[in-house]
Amino acid sequence: MKNKSQEIRKFIIQNVNQFPNEIAKLTSIEYSISRQAVNQHLNKLIADQVLDAEGVTMNRTYRLRSTSWEKRYPLDSQLAEDVVWRNDIEVLLDDVPENVLDIWHYGFTEMFNNAIDHSNGNFVDVEVEKTAAGVKIVLIDDGIGILTKIQNQFGLLDERHAVLELSKGKLTTDPANHSGQGIFFTSRVFDDFALLSGKTFFSHNFSESEDWILQNRERIKGSFISMELGNHVSRTAKEIFDKFSSGDDYAFSITIVPVRLAQYNSENLISRSQAKRLMARVEQFKKVILDFNMIETVGQAFADEIFRVFPNRHQDVEVVAINTNSAVQQMISRAKS
Repeated sequence: MKNKSQEIRKFIIQNVNQFPNEIAKLTSIEYSISRQAVNQHLNKLIADQVLDAEGVTMNRTYRLRSTSWEKRYPLDSQLAEDVVWRNDIEVLLDDVPENVLDIWHYGFTEMFNNAIDHSNGNFVDVEVEKTAAGVKIVLIDDGIGILTKIQNQFGLLDERHAVLELSKGKLTTDPANHSGQGIFFTSRVFDDFALLSGKTFFSHNFSESEDWILQNRERIKGSFISMELGNHVSRTAKEIFDKFSSGDDYAFSITIVPVRLAQYNSENLISRSQAKRLMARVEQFKKVILDFNMIETVGQAFADEIFRVFPNRHQDVEVVAINTNSAVQQMISRAKS
């Protein structure tokens, strides 16, 4: 009975913000229990300060209670991400499951260290918002901006091009001290990851395996990073690392590249130059998975460069296409034949 009650309350916690007016009805249907029984669970969550409620009887609205915390850190030589994690952040997350805490430990320290080592800014702000369902952490610095720095250092076309390179992994402006894996893995281990730098916004959603990139009219100073994670996810950070690793040494040897990041606005992917841009640096991996999600068509030269010319030059690299429609697959098959 205790486990069933915990399951019901977990269902309420995970769904109440999406259905604030209908959560009682949905829970009653999901577990075949009376509205009176559901109300007992709702009242228990209110008493435990997990939920807030407004209104009466059938018009009652429920929301997860949230707590917020924020602090500004001067970016000086004394600042260390592990100390900030241990003294300030970990204590805020002391009631989340161990696998969730491990993900936060990895993601927060990686992104905070980026601000320390790469932003060239004066401060970094950390904001934490917590509910019984999950946690959101935002880091904002006043530096040069992650994408702007990458664009400048590698001579890339623009900040959008920098996002494409970051999405492949193994890219860093400081190879002596960094592996270039931080943003790659952090963006993939959280439920939602978002990065805003300069005029470019990039986000990755775990459940939908989708990447989005948008251009803003106004340029922002510094970098904005947002990470969100549910408290009840079952995955571990190790599972994500293993997904992109191979061999006895578990080296980072597999990458997934969202092909749509190579697109500008509504342009078609037709040229060899676009293909070369997409495939730049991927010879560092043993397996390259190209995700053609939302790509309607590609040109003959684009497909030929990727699926015939590149494999001929790099025979030790396996190139795999996923989420292709019939038109794209036809072009790929033609290039391989």
